[in-house]
Amino acid sequence: MRKLKLQMNITIDGFVGGENGELDWMLQETDTKHIEYLNSITENTDMILLGRNMAQISIPHWQKASENTSENSETDFAKFFTETLKVVFSKTLKNIEGKNTVLENGNLKHAVEQLKTQSGLDIMVYGGAQFVSSLISENLIDELNLFVHPVSLGKGLPIFKSESKYKLAKAAFYSNGIVLHKYVKS
Repeated sequence: MRKLKLQMNITIDGFVGGENGELDWMLQETDTKHIEYLNSITENTDMILLGRNMAQISIPHWQKASENTSENSETDFAKFFTETLKVVFSKTLKNIEGKNTVLENGNLKHAVEQLKTQSGLDIMVYGGAQFVSSLISENLIDELNLFVHPVSLGKGLPIFKSESKYKLAKAAFYSNGIVLHKYVKS
């Protein structure tokens, strides 16, 4: 069965965005080991899950970045994101634009369980906060890759809204101040 993996930036006080989804608190991914780890968790991935809000922002952003002819620090990820099948979950959208993008309007738990049983590589989820919170509540995420930034917001968007138990599988410190906490289902 395929694993569903989460990659998400989070503050030390447990928020993945400011009250209105602000991300200006995030540090840049400048550490080579950090970038190598980010690349390694996408190597065995052939599908991305997104919630509506994240999809409407990230799909056009990364598609445009992938079309940029100059190589920069985001080029490889932009190409990966654009070329990988993206499944967008929404209760309200009737269609979605974007290369390699499909829309899923059905029951979240049933749809994700079906995707996990299909043949293929692992599945990555990038967000947003409400969507990830729903996946966590349904116990659908097999691996959490939380990149903890040395910032506290005091209030914001959480992804954990009830008790969840995980086992620490890896921890790493990067020179940019970000700490990786990789957890798996216990």
